[in-house]
Amino acid sequence: LFLAVCAVGIGGTFQYGYNVSIINAPTQHIHKFLNETWTSRYHKELNPELLTFLWSVIASIFSLGGLCGALIGGSMAIRLGRKGALLMNNIIAILASILMGISFPTGLFELLIAGRFLIGINSGIGICVQPLYIGEVAPKHLRGGMAMGSSIFLTGGILTGQIIGLRELLGGETYWPLLLSSSCFPAFAQLLFLPWFPESPRYLLIDRGDELRCAKALKRFHGSSEYRREMEDIQQECFALDGEKPKKPWQLFTDRGVRWQLITVIVMTMGQQLSGINAIYFYATYIFEQAGISAEKIPYVTLGTGACECLTALTCGLLIDYVGRRYLIIGGYLLMTLWSIVLTFSLTYQELYSWVPYVSMTSIFAFILSFGLGPGGITNTLTAELFIQSSRPAAYMIGGTISWISFFTIGMLFPFIVNGLKQYCFLVFLLECSLVAAFIFLIVPETKNKSFLEIKKEFHKLNFGRNT
Repeated sequence: LFLAVCAVGIGGTFQYGYNVSIINAPTQHIHKFLNETWTSRYHKELNPELLTFLWSVIASIFSLGGLCGALIGGSMAIRLGRKGALLMNNIIAILASILMGISFPTGLFELLIAGRFLIGINSGIGICVQPLYIGEVAPKHLRGGMAMGSSIFLTGGILTGQIIGLRELLGGETYWPLLLSSSCFPAFAQLLFLPWFPESPRYLLIDRGDELRCAKALKRFHGSSEYRREMEDIQQECFALDGEKPKKPWQLFTDRGVRWQLITVIVMTMGQQLSGINAIYFYATYIFEQAGISAEKIPYVTLGTGACECLTALTCGLLIDYVGRRYLIIGGYLLMTLWSIVLTFSLTYQELYSWVPYVSMTSIFAFILSFGLGPGGITNTLTAELFIQSSRPAAYMIGGTISWISFFTIGMLFPFIVNGLKQYCFLVFLLECSLVAAFIFLIVPETKNKSFLEIKKEFHKLNFGRNT
């Protein structure tokens, strides 16, 4: 089971985290490449407005690709199987790496844009299909910890990208095309390791009706003595579905039986993206400078933020099946609300006392730890748990679409929010975090150690009223 999580993680959410973070290091080198290419092609200087536009296209087309990936990921998982979709997804990553790698020697920045779009599609599919596979192969008592594998690999990808992007490694002027094309290595690793593992047993029995391969897969994952209990669970779900085909995303919006599950996924996904975690990274450099850290050393301190996220994802993975989902996610949002208050005060009085920048610095790390311990990891886990087999791929498509749209929106609006509100932007995030915590407290039941059918029954009262 552990090796299966590693095999799907390396080419799944790891790619997303890695490709989000590596684009920051070569910013200046890509600007120079765009200027030189434009000059040699059109024999005139590239004006600053157009340069900013081209750079923002290169940076943000990734999220547009991610949105497309989220829209097709669920369909691929139904048609090719969870494992088949992940394997096919690596072809997109390898093609993207080739395009980004040859953009510099050929002098075609359009290839860089196309490559970033394709790697976005790869990340969108990976984020959709990987938690689907892990959630379906995991036994009840380990489901939370295993589902956290998605978050652990995502934060591991961010940290690896930050390390490899250092100027001593591939972040220098000579090697930046290699840095951008290095995402082919996780893809090759998954193509090498994933074929050794079985397809999702739930997919084999419920979607394909193949009981023999399902039993064989369960024996591999759970051992020949333990697999029967899991088999019974899948058979009960199969019986309850009564041959129901996988639903399309738009069918979920009209299905009263999943109304509150769907609202929960939408609120949690938007809550995660709009929680202020992007603001923290935006403000990090400024706060580190205020604390007296030199500009050359800031990339190394930023590594600390990546390590922080990685550490909390691991901690959350260890705690989730003991403490439960509700306590961790509500606690995470409430702690983020607290640190937003502290940050607003410390940024307001930054110049007043010499020790205040250190309070801001501590708050940044505390905010990231709180995010990783709750919203960062548990949002994806709950999406897998709130739906039964026929609705799960569609739910991931909806959740993924909302996530990428929120990611893109916050990327576009965020500079205006910061410029308009300055440090008071954290009051907006404070309000958002406390509202999401209140929603989860009032609506979402604990899902620890419950089968998918039991969780569905918990929501039945909410969806159809108390009398049914």
